[in-house]
Amino acid sequence: MKTQKLKNRWLIAASAVGIHISIGSVYAYSVMTNPVKDIFDVDGSVIKWAFKIAILLLGLSAAFLGRWVERVGPKVSGTTAGLFYGIGILGSGLAVQLESLILFYICYGVIGGIGLGLGYITPVSTLVKWFPDKRGLATGMAIMGFGFAALIFGPVMQSLFDSVGVSNAFYILGVIYMILILSSARYIERPPEGYIPEGFKPGQGKVLKADMANIDANAALKTTRFYYIWIMMFINISCGIAIISAASPMMQEKLNYTPMEAAGIVGLIGVFNGLGRIMWSSLSDYLGRANTYIIFFGFQILAFFFLPQMTTELIFLIVLFTVITMYGGGFATLPAFLGDLFGTKQLGAIHGMILAAWGLAGVVGPTIYDVVKDTTGSLDITLKVFAGLFIIAFIVSLLMKRTVTKAYKKIDETVAFA
Repeated sequence: MKTQKLKNRWLIAASAVGIHISIGSVYAYSVMTNPVKDIFDVDGSVIKWAFKIAILLLGLSAAFLGRWVERVGPKVSGTTAGLFYGIGILGSGLAVQLESLILFYICYGVIGGIGLGLGYITPVSTLVKWFPDKRGLATGMAIMGFGFAALIFGPVMQSLFDSVGVSNAFYILGVIYMILILSSARYIERPPEGYIPEGFKPGQGKVLKADMANIDANAALKTTRFYYIWIMMFINISCGIAIISAASPMMQEKLNYTPMEAAGIVGLIGVFNGLGRIMWSSLSDYLGRANTYIIFFGFQILAFFFLPQMTTELIFLIVLFTVITMYGGGFATLPAFLGDLFGTKQLGAIHGMILAAWGLAGVVGPTIYDVVKDTTGSLDITLKVFAGLFIIAFIVSLLMKRTVTKAYKKIDETVAFA
């Protein structure tokens, strides 16, 4: 009987990037805000609700459909993600053409949001299985695509809006996203059971570190480490999104930038968001996942506390961009960390449940920023509130480190006595 040829794991990774670059275009939403609000003749804040709904549905669909993704496999879930996201964007074009705001919310926010959630978790759990030796690097590559997507599709969107009109731009984008995701989903699949990369075959002097456990989503929910990582991600995302959403006015207030100069910095934030995803997730393969998050939170306590006092432009920007790399790095290191903590049995489902923190943080973070800033009128106090949140995250990350150390010590003792 002819054995099926093993697929190239780097092409699997490229397929994952193809999916994430497509759905990551949601980060370029601000490009479409003005053209769309003019069509509907409403304020920009009204149009932004479609983005908020999409991020909320991303978190919810990832949380509730994670088990389904594990059951049907990446090819089916990836194809479903492509259909949902593509139809959501195509439907948004129809909503603009019909000038129906409710239809726009449904198509972009709900249908597109479900596609986002499915598309986000589908390739990640698969990559962890293909790259047991380089989990951080592999997941970082895919999630870097999500971070960089706005740089690619932002200018494409603007060009299409200018040349073919708003509704036609959505139609073209919907087809592009659908083709990219569906073609990527055709190649992506799980590795065979017990897959070990070629460089890690017995007798070649390399050893794969054992996972702390290999449990399903229900069992994961009964562990303290699940809630540790949920809290860590919720705080990191809340604070990061708050800074990203307020970056332009903060630049203008602290460094006296013009709106155009501040907009340029916002573009660079996208670059560092993407770079942080590949850099920190790759480093976590060597630093250790728990140590990487301890570095994140320790640095950001100091950064958020002292940022308001920094008046030297270069130092301010270095600190800000470093914070942004850690925001992106938190996302990219997460799947590899979850693989270490819970194994790959139902990694997609567990990852999805943790991503519910993203949907919640997308609302909570900017809201805390706006409420504190409006109440106190002070950027200094506002950022110190976030520094306080990072102290909580830092303490939780230390507890996580202790849990991880104890678990691996127990594994080593078991192996020693076996």
